[in-house]
Amino acid sequence: MGHDALAQVLRQLPKVEDKNLIAGTEHADDAGVYKLTEELAVINTLDFFPPIIDDPYTFGQISAANALSDVYAMGGVPRLAMNIVAFPASLDLSILQEIIKGSTDKLKEAGVILVGGHSIEDKEIKYGLSVTGLVHPQKVITNAGAKPGDKLILTKPIGVGVITTALKSGKITSDDVQDAIESMKALNDKASIIMQEVGVNACTDITGFGLLGHAMEMAEASGVSMIFRVKDIPFFPIALELVKKSKNHPKTIKSNKEYLAAKVNVLDSVTPEQANLLYDPQTSGGLLISVPLERSQKLLERLSAAKVSATIVGEVVEKRTPAIVVD
Repeated sequence: MGHDALAQVLRQLPKVEDKNLIAGTEHADDAGVYKLTEELAVINTLDFFPPIIDDPYTFGQISAANALSDVYAMGGVPRLAMNIVAFPASLDLSILQEIIKGSTDKLKEAGVILVGGHSIEDKEIKYGLSVTGLVHPQKVITNAGAKPGDKLILTKPIGVGVITTALKSGKITSDDVQDAIESMKALNDKASIIMQEVGVNACTDITGFGLLGHAMEMAEASGVSMIFRVKDIPFFPIALELVKKSKNHPKTIKSNKEYLAAKVNVLDSVTPEQANLLYDPQTSGGLLISVPLERSQKLLERLSAAKVSATIVGEVVEKRTPAIVVD
């Protein structure tokens, strides 16, 4: 389902009225957040998808890191997880065992306990997790707090959608793109802890809607606009090469671009390759953080000291049309 169709469906959902609901569907936040007490709120999220890489163990690791990311984006600590499995009866169960082993090893790294799950028979493998996290109700970081003057910091390069498409079609091998694989396997835990300690205004993680799609959601939720500098946006170099060939385009690039057409202005200074990757669907992407100018340098320094990739890619400005400009 494309983002336009999905958005239409979500708009028809009944609006939930509950004094303890901190984050629901209203602003396309990364996860749902519900206050249990004055000191504790619970974060709920889930994600699952078909294999994006041939190695089952690595796919399990990436799936877990991706599912945990929503909790980190909202300033929470993930605690519990449950498997979501679709698996063909015709395949060897050792494949599923390796997927789950990769996932549980990544969960262990994150300090998360796997407590069960659900499986069905299907024609295609699909795997993911539902995740429960905890956060103080007053310390939730949503995508709705960005303010004019903020700097926008991105913590992982983009382009893995194009890369995994090329992997699946046999155009490249995993040895050619180890940097992208390591990026997808990497948790966003350190970045989450550091941004909380420094103090930021908003955050989202970059996944299937691409950098510009998730930035647009943050801009609309916050009532602001954003300007991105393409020269500062980190791209995986091989993704820029691969995207020149139309057969390596994930279909979602086109649907993301069409959905955002009226809300985004990509200037002529941006190359066609760069422009396509701005809409590229990411798996287990980085965090896009909106931080006050006076704290931005401290945040960069702290992230760098923790060996977390981080770059200032743009800034927040007063609301205007279109919502996003890239030059």
